[in-house]
Amino acid sequence: MIPDISPRAADMLGQIQTFMDEHIYPNEALYHRQLHEIPSEQFRVPPILESLKEKARGQGLWNMFLPHSTNGAGLNNVDYAPLAEAMGRVHYASEVFNCSAPDTGNMELLDRFGSEDQKAQYLQPLLDGRIRSSYCMTEPDVASSDATNVETRIERDGDEYVINGRKWWITNAYHPNNGLYIVMGKTDFDAPRHLQQSQILVHPDTPGITRIRPLTVFGYHDEPKGHAEILFENVRVPASSMVLGEGRGFEISQGRLGPGRIHHCMRIVGQCERLLEQTCRRLVGRVAFGKALADQSLWQERIAIARTRINMCRLLTQHAAHLMDTVGNKAARSEIAQIKVAATQIGQAVADMAIQAHGAAGLSDDEGLGFAFARMRMIRIGDGPDEVHNRTVAQIELAKYRAPRSV
Repeated sequence: MIPDISPRAADMLGQIQTFMDEHIYPNEALYHRQLHEIPSEQFRVPPILESLKEKARGQGLWNMFLPHSTNGAGLNNVDYAPLAEAMGRVHYASEVFNCSAPDTGNMELLDRFGSEDQKAQYLQPLLDGRIRSSYCMTEPDVASSDATNVETRIERDGDEYVINGRKWWITNAYHPNNGLYIVMGKTDFDAPRHLQQSQILVHPDTPGITRIRPLTVFGYHDEPKGHAEILFENVRVPASSMVLGEGRGFEISQGRLGPGRIHHCMRIVGQCERLLEQTCRRLVGRVAFGKALADQSLWQERIAIARTRINMCRLLTQHAAHLMDTVGNKAARSEIAQIKVAATQIGQAVADMAIQAHGAAGLSDDEGLGFAFARMRMIRIGDGPDEVHNRTVAQIELAKYRAPRSV
């Protein structure tokens, strides 16, 4: 049984939907035009985005995540889930409300684990929407789906830490307003496997950091944030930049990931709803072989399957959010893993269906479908591939039937 959202959340949801209708949807074309109108500025922030952010903040539609924190809006995960869905209908809308990844996860990390000085230097500018941020974990030379493999070194040298390593697929790294890298690396290669890693705060302008290249997703640069390959060579930061303490990297990650997966999955549900709408409008308006595509039994079956799967995904994600609110992230590990797999697979399938319904037009970005499919396919690997999450689900399920070990 999924509880109803709070009256406050219901009111905010209505405000967000009105804001989307009045300000986001009417400015989608302008956003994309401004994004590319100056070719020499590849990762340019469209001016309309900053204007929309001011409007949203002025209406109090700002930082609506952060459950159980005074820096949030007082909403729990169940409350926030439909808000994330509403914002997810346009891929950049979450940033308008200062609720976009990876900033949400990074703010959650700093809010829960950062020192007062770290919060003043980095959390407050993020809460204000003055800077963006990156989470630097994935590396090109190891299977980063297992984070114990990371090879980046973070070594103490007096009052500083020295960082050496190579990271890639670092989202937001090319955003002009990026003001923080949170870097995961190893401070002790000889410690127990899950106590070797630490997380440290680094300003992107620190000497020794080289952005090697922007990485494309099926040819898309995902502007204005971008995804970078980054080299850290003898990068020195104050010892006070260490988050929580050496060897606490995995502990921090587990605290960061749960809510972020709810956000991701509900945004995907919102995007799926938009894609389904586009598909249905296309089908009722196109005639082939003497009757509307919408009257073809093949397309009716596809629409029915998509509707059913979207509804199932929404309920599964709301259930996971409910468990997180009532029994905690650790007890909800299986459900959190399940939604990550379900949402991304459904998202990819719905995007593929939308492309097929639009024919040749679906292969272009005239309807935004090429980019939508690329994003859906990317996120099946981003934040952990399907195989990792399915492994978690299977291990938890099988543990119910294994005989307890004798002491």
